Amino acid sequence: MPRTQRSIVVVTLAVASLALVSCATAPETGPTDAASDVCARMVTNSGGLEDRSFNQSSWEGLQAAEAEYGIEAEAIVSTGETDLAPNVAQAVDSDCELIVTVGWELAEPTTDQASKNPDLDFVIVDETVEGENIKPVVFDTAQASFLAGYLAAGVSKTGVVATFGGGNQPPVTLFMDGFVDGVAKYNEVHGTKVRALGWDKAKQDGAFTGDFEDVNKGKTLTQGFIDQGADVILPVAGQVGEGSAAAALEHDGVSVIWVDSDGYETLSVEYRPVILTSVLKNTQDAMVEIVGDVVGDEFTNDPYIGSLANGGVEIAPYHDLAPLVSEELDAEIEGLRQEIISGDLMVDSPSAPQRS
Repeated sequence: MPRTQRSIVVVTLAVASLALVSCATAPETGPTDAASDVCARMVTNSGGLEDRSFNQSSWEGLQAAEAEYGIEAEAIVSTGETDLAPNVAQAVDSDCELIVTVGWELAEPTTDQASKNPDLDFVIVDETVEGENIKPVVFDTAQASFLAGYLAAGVSKTGVVATFGGGNQPPVTLFMDGFVDGVAKYNEVHGTKVRALGWDKAKQDGAFTGDFEDVNKGKTLTQGFIDQGADVILPVAGQVGEGSAAAALEHDGVSVIWVDSDGYETLSVEYRPVILTSVLKNTQDAMVEIVGDVVGDEFTNDPYIGSLANGGVEIAPYHDLAPLVSEELDAEIEGLRQEIISGDLMVDSPSAPQRS
């Protein structure tokens, strides 16, 4: 079975688990007594807990850590910008050892509270900030997006693909950089001229909806790309990307590459026929690892950087659209993966996480 077709486990949230209450601790036969005293509070950004993105995956990770280490975790959901700072303060007031915040919007309140509470451990997901007690959890998504761009160029029938973002921010444009570079690599290898609309890497400028929630904006922008001939679209815009899937459903031969989570599993089932793959951030495993460090009194502020090498980023299976991907194309993608992991192929971006 091709590497990209192997199963990737995605933890699915049950409705009950989204309630903002603490989960039961593990049985006495599980974690140690020391671990059972640890608690964590997570503050979402304004996208909410069910964002099918890194709020949701971070929470899934904390839930997995509950099961493994017997900690107690709760999520505090932000519904707008005015909630952010108060919610981080509320998390701190809980007297929990670990405070997890999600997204660039929470950078300032996280830094502020971390400086005031040096005895607490802070984690911020998908953003890099400095602090002696702040651990950034970031992902080199350009590596996986490179594979997705190569894939998109390889399956395109029109010779046109596209990408867009919710906002011109490093965690977003990192995906877009990798995607267009992957398309360029395919052209280099095959002597083709597949065009990538929506992003100019050299200028670091392109198409953005301006938010991460308005699905209609995503559908409108995607329709514009389809009108220009694009038949594979990569939206990097949270819930806005659902509009891309909706537009793709209305046009035969158009597919979508999701981001952060496996869109085939997390989106409504009606979109499954148009999900080619997804660029994954394995936030769940990062959260479990970090909680283990807190429990073991081994927490540091060294950034966690997800990569292809450590499994922090990846592309999802092709699911229903696997017939579009020839064995030869899949083998090429696997070869590129191994070149990136070995360092023989460098995928660069001005938005890439800085390694020490």
